[in-house]
Amino acid sequence: MVRIQPDMAKALDDWRRKQDDLPGRPEAIRRLVEIGLNAKK
Repeated sequence: MVRIQPDMAKALDDWRRKQDDLPGRPEAIRRLVEIGLNAKK
């Protein structure tokens, strides 16, 4: 379980809405973590 502040939740929801398949919050968080980890490579 992850707790996030309202401003971060809004940014997350804004990002989710731009995705073709509108992932749920948990899936959006997984995708963003993966993007972040891959960016470090």
